[in-house]
Amino acid sequence: MQLATGRVPLIPLPMLVTLLVLLSTPLWVGRVGLYQYLALEIMIWVLFAMGYNLLLGFTGLPSFGHGAFFGTGAYAFGLLQLKVWPNLWFDLAGAVLVTAALGALVALFISHRRGIYYALLTIAFGQVFWFIANKWHTVTGGEDGLLNIKRLPADFGFVSFNLSGNNALFFFCLVLFALVLLGMWRLIHSPLGRIFSAIKQNETRAAFVGYNVWLYKWLAFTLSTAVAGLAGALFAMAQQSAYPNVMSLHNSGFVVMMVLIGGGLVSFWGPIIGATFFILARDLLGAYTETWLLWYGLVFMAMVLFKPEGIAGAWQAWKARPKRVAPAKSAPAPAGGAL
Repeated sequence: MQLATGRVPLIPLPMLVTLLVLLSTPLWVGRVGLYQYLALEIMIWVLFAMGYNLLLGFTGLPSFGHGAFFGTGAYAFGLLQLKVWPNLWFDLAGAVLVTAALGALVALFISHRRGIYYALLTIAFGQVFWFIANKWHTVTGGEDGLLNIKRLPADFGFVSFNLSGNNALFFFCLVLFALVLLGMWRLIHSPLGRIFSAIKQNETRAAFVGYNVWLYKWLAFTLSTAVAGLAGALFAMAQQSAYPNVMSLHNSGFVVMMVLIGGGLVSFWGPIIGATFFILARDLLGAYTETWLLWYGLVFMAMVLFKPEGIAGAWQAWKARPKRVAPAKSAPAPAGGAL
């Protein structure tokens, strides 16, 4: 993915439109046959996909076990609330820090690897996390997971907001979503983001010009897991539970499909498109058939075969298509005919 080297707008127009659409959802979401919780779920998955795309789309590092960090955020949030201190800010910050710390630890082992070995190690670590969540009954609750996770109020000292309703939780998540989206936009257009892009384009050349490739790969993985942890904590808050399937290989595969089908490899907006498309397809197709994933998989296969750059890439190609030039009109014959 080539990053623009010119002046980068502080808040690009597509981001402003996305936030305005989300802000206005209570006004129209019911009229189109959807419900507020679906919008909340889409936003959480978009957050997860944005974090994942920092790794795959911008640094070129495939992780097929990233669902483990989404689940770690959910479990960390639940455990901190149920066993340490039921305070929203403490639990959220703790979930992000715990997930980022585990991500940093995993990245220590895998950042020296490339290609298929890197990807296989992410799967192996993901399975280890899933196994621990399943078998460590005294801490994680085993197959039942953690139940009765509460939607704690957002307390600012002088004022407190009740987040027990879906609408209130939606707007709380929207504020965090906007902050992460803006932070991600600034990050990928910063010098650090350009180094990530350089590693993606040619890791050997990046090392040759003096960049510590291992360190930047470690940093990209850690930042990506921190965002996944935040998304997982919000998911646990929305679902009021955390269970092993949250960190399963299925979720790891889903986020890869979201990023690829949306066009995350070529566009910053790809994860937003892909996650929205996936959740809507699951909800709308799932209302008609239990085999919705089969149809979605066929669409995904078609995209990979014929439009591997995804929906955003197809849109970019359509915009860049050569314009047809209308043939010049022949000059009118002079009155009276040729002399």
